[in-house]
Amino acid sequence: MSVIADDDHIYDVVIVGAGMTGGILAKQLIKAGYSVAILESGAKHGEKWETYRDYLDQFYLSLAKTPNSPYPDLSTSPSPSVLDITSVRGTTPDTEGYFVQQGPMPFGSNYLRAYGGTTLHWLGTSLRMLPADFEMATRFGRAVDWPFKYQALRPYYELAEWEIGVSGEVAEQTPKAMGIQTSNPKDNDGYFAKDYEYPMHKIPSSYMDDYVAERADGLPVDMGTQRHYHGHHKKGSDIVAAKVSNTPVGRNSTPRGLGRGKKGFKVAGKERAAFQPRGATGAFSFMGQRCEGNSSCIPICPIQAKYNAMKTLDDALTEAKQRRIRLHIKEQSVASRVELDDSQRIKGIVYKRYDFPGVPQYSMRRIRGRQYVLAAGAVENVTLALASGLCPSSHELGRNLMDHPYMMTWGLAQDPVGAFRGPGSTSGIASYRDGVFRDQKAAFRLELGNWGWNFAAGSPTSNVMQLVENENLFGAELRHKLYHDVQRQIRIGVLVEQLPQSSNRVTIDPSYRDAMGEYRPVISYDIGDYSRAGLALAHDACMQIYRQAGIKNHTRYNPSDAGYMTYDGKGLTVFGAGHLVGTHRMGTSANKSGSVTDENMRTWDHSNLWMVGCGSMPTIATSNPTLTMAALAFKAGDAIKGALK
Repeated sequence: MSVIADDDHIYDVVIVGAGMTGGILAKQLIKAGYSVAILESGAKHGEKWETYRDYLDQFYLSLAKTPNSPYPDLSTSPSPSVLDITSVRGTTPDTEGYFVQQGPMPFGSNYLRAYGGTTLHWLGTSLRMLPADFEMATRFGRAVDWPFKYQALRPYYELAEWEIGVSGEVAEQTPKAMGIQTSNPKDNDGYFAKDYEYPMHKIPSSYMDDYVAERADGLPVDMGTQRHYHGHHKKGSDIVAAKVSNTPVGRNSTPRGLGRGKKGFKVAGKERAAFQPRGATGAFSFMGQRCEGNSSCIPICPIQAKYNAMKTLDDALTEAKQRRIRLHIKEQSVASRVELDDSQRIKGIVYKRYDFPGVPQYSMRRIRGRQYVLAAGAVENVTLALASGLCPSSHELGRNLMDHPYMMTWGLAQDPVGAFRGPGSTSGIASYRDGVFRDQKAAFRLELGNWGWNFAAGSPTSNVMQLVENENLFGAELRHKLYHDVQRQIRIGVLVEQLPQSSNRVTIDPSYRDAMGEYRPVISYDIGDYSRAGLALAHDACMQIYRQAGIKNHTRYNPSDAGYMTYDGKGLTVFGAGHLVGTHRMGTSANKSGSVTDENMRTWDHSNLWMVGCGSMPTIATSNPTLTMAALAFKAGDAIKGALK
């Protein structure tokens, strides 16, 4: 075994993972005067504009424009790829990619192990969860309740929105404004704090958004449920009217308050000055301070007008330098083992430091601190914890892995709708995110896509091939036909909530290791009938919208698709949404055996260990989880500062 050399300094806090969670925590702790070290398994390529250009070059040269295609796939810090997703056959695990897939369905999501984390390729959707999402057991007899209610997280949502720089309009984002028939009418009261405003005005809705809204708003959809709850009739409607609403996003638009004399804003009870957009990190210009509609938010924003965690990490480094507080970000450092003392407190983390990206030659080192945080994501946090024998009293470590099963429908409008312009999505139909139907069927959100059939059918490349090879078109006739077809393309993405399920889990097996000798995640995954019923209902809703709007349906699902499944005789194909939730969920002292951490994300078994991020979420609901993850990071940060005192 290699000799382990101790790092020279003992830090106040040691964090594993230089993504959004790690960045937010580091920034808070540095401001409070505490020293911080971050272990990041990936490389630091994108920190400066010159090296970020390398990401762009790789993106331009990649034939498959997948979420991870612009970024190095290092054997020293491997990331899962959507290109490795195949059907799981029988009892033989699929070991093609980084994940070891045991099935019965493939887990179709990925993430990025690099400086800045998965925020480098997220879409930017920044929706808050709804009050009902925190009370699934109480309201619907499903899943579990969170250890706190929506109102407890509301001030942290405000901090998260101002850290990210969310563009949106409060008046358009209340449940009532989005057309949601909440399971409790009081949920609209105080959803936003009085006089609260997003830091920036909304990204304008696209022409396609308006096209669908003009034709589909008000369309009644029968949710097909009997309104009974624990044997008692529950008031509410099974008929939900469709309503297109703008989606708040972490993407720079027009800041509020600039040039109109407004002195400040109230954020989490404190005065703030007008938001100053942050552009590309390491670029000495105004690059990235406004979205330019480059149409490649996934997998990369060429100018970094979209938020990524490198911006928060850059702020933390600047703050540390100004205050002369120690902040060390140790990239190319793979956390290998968390060490315990006799009292079950963490005494150090052993990590492998490699000098050359992709070359698995390393030295063994140990880093020590007063408090320790695992912030590397729902899968990597658990893989490290299991390898280290952590949290032995909980039966839930690694369990309750959730995602948004993502389904697409697509069709052709009668008129051009402006496909392939601007951000990937600027609006959606949120009407189905809550309602009394949730005691029987999963809630869902419809995402209106601005990029035609690119993800659904490989457009426009597939259209060119079809017109050239099958219809023998060329020249002006080809261009005219291509424009006529592609500009009418409409795609609706469906994101369905998934309930926590014990058998959906992450484990480890000594038989499966990566080039650095670290455990690869072994994943068992399936989609239950509750979510399948929601998917089938969402498909029907899309078909009704298409008929109402005069859109010709072209949706096709193939039994050979890796994510093909059936429900009630209907075949559907689902993908992963990249929303990895669960595996170390929060709970209360009354259910320690049913959770891994307390409500502040401190582990029950280890008084100086915190597991922070989407893995802490007890349920996933229907909102993309990144904003909630950021809010939880602020909440945990307050608790960690309290523990340090």
